Amino acid sequence: MIINTGQRTDIPAFYSEWFANRLKEGFVCVRNPYYPEQVSRYRLDPSVVDCIGFCTKNPEPMFKYLHLLKDYGQYWFVTVTPYGRDIEPNDKDKHRVLEDFKHLSDVAGVNAVGWRYDPIFISEKYTLEYHLRAFEAMAGTLDGYTKTAVISFIDLYPKVKRNFPEAREVTAEERLSIGKAFVEIASAHGMTLKPCAEGNDLAVFGAACGGCMKISDYENAIGRRLNAPKKKGARAECACYLACDIGAYNTCKHLCRYCYANAEPAKVMAHSRLHDPASPFLIGNWQPGDVVHDVIQESWIDGQLSFI
Repeated sequence: MIINTGQRTDIPAFYSEWFANRLKEGFVCVRNPYYPEQVSRYRLDPSVVDCIGFCTKNPEPMFKYLHLLKDYGQYWFVTVTPYGRDIEPNDKDKHRVLEDFKHLSDVAGVNAVGWRYDPIFISEKYTLEYHLRAFEAMAGTLDGYTKTAVISFIDLYPKVKRNFPEAREVTAEERLSIGKAFVEIASAHGMTLKPCAEGNDLAVFGAACGGCMKISDYENAIGRRLNAPKKKGARAECACYLACDIGAYNTCKHLCRYCYANAEPAKVMAHSRLHDPASPFLIGNWQPGDVVHDVIQESWIDGQLSFI
């Protein structure tokens, strides 16, 4: 099976010690975000967990714990965007993240690390031309360290509108201009451009529009075939295989203004103060009335087709 860590928060950046403790103890507990008394308990054991998926803007805090992952398959998405502190107030310096990316690629393997340049929005400061220059520079730095570049355009969810009221939709014309140029830049640096939940409009330029985190991506990362059960994406336009996320909403302290997973910053900081690195839960601990479900887990590795 696959364990995901990054749809709700950035565990490597802010909660790496906690995750290391979970790996050592061999299990993790996750509250249902809509029915908090319902608790799912997952075993963290390489005999049943074939791959752990990460999505982070700062992988470096996990580096000292990478030895705990040596028996697990891994797939890492590292997000590196061109925005300043006006948009991403708590992000690490981008030049240092790019160097961390290269180190992670050397350790985990080029097929196990993908680059996310998303979400893309356009403003007076962050113009279309600005994005073209930034993407070219970053792609050049990451040449040879990844084969995947993922993009998406900003979605104006209610939380985004509240935290980033001046943001606007990227027009269809802008999307096509950016997509066409990015496909060419990515290809020149040995990368396939994958739009995330953006339909098929960019396929005509050579983008791979079939999903940015499919079973085949996990298979390429670990070098094994997986007999995964069928599962729908997180939303109708999403073709990715997302399941078993162990994070929690309103806990990512990057506080990016475009984030769909956070409410107002005060709520995020209040939640994060409830974090205990020794707890089986990312936030808080056991509560009276908790109903625990031990998730049935099994390896999906196809023993007949071990290597791709």
